[in-house]
Amino acid sequence: MWWYWQDWIYRLRDPYRPRSLRRRAITGTAKVMGVALLLSASSTLSLRWIDPPTSAFMLREESSASAEAKSDFRLQHEWVNWEDISPHAKIAVVAAEDQRFPQHPGFDLDAISEAVRERLSDGRRRGASTISQQVAKNLFLWPGESFLRKGLEAYFTILIESCWPKQRVLEIYLNVAQFGDDVFGVQAASRAYFQKPAAELTAREAATLAAVLPSPRRLRADRPSAYLESRIQWILVQMDMLGGATYVLALPE
Repeated sequence: MWWYWQDWIYRLRDPYRPRSLRRRAITGTAKVMGVALLLSASSTLSLRWIDPPTSAFMLREESSASAEAKSDFRLQHEWVNWEDISPHAKIAVVAAEDQRFPQHPGFDLDAISEAVRERLSDGRRRGASTISQQVAKNLFLWPGESFLRKGLEAYFTILIESCWPKQRVLEIYLNVAQFGDDVFGVQAASRAYFQKPAAELTAREAATLAAVLPSPRRLRADRPSAYLESRIQWILVQMDMLGGATYVLALPE
């Protein structure tokens, strides 16, 4: 019996004794999380200068089409630089999706509070996602309302706002947003629905594209419903109230 206690005391004193399974698991998890944080931060920072060739949502569309063996599937996407996007398109998505975009740090706390109040009072679900949050979701994540996905969305939103200027956030959003079935980015949408490049979009055409963003699978930019037409008119009014195309010209580069 004495040898057992002697060995136990030796293990306590020995600095090189094997660590417990629990401690090894904690250490291993911490290392994995550290690597994940480093990779996500460095990759997000690199996108300040490198144009993303695709997004998580585009890859999801391609994977789904492959799984369903859609022979006629063709994802439409073409990157276009900031200077080759119509100023009307830039102000249209801000007017439609996130009018405090230049001022907030990635989260619109006023919109979030209002959405929570409406949800508690009458059960209505009102969107409060900013353009920065939508970039985080479309570029890195997946659709859904789980706590995990929302937590990761908040994390990537903080990274995006810390690493990119507002102009870059809006540029990437216009290039990865979905505007219709298999149509991603303002350039592909402009060519698909108006047979012209994004640089030539008029105010109404830009408002039409912005109007479908909440539900690009249901709303059709090429065949506006009465509801979509009313939304287009509302966006046009908001664009004028915000100051038109000059509103986004002063965004930090």
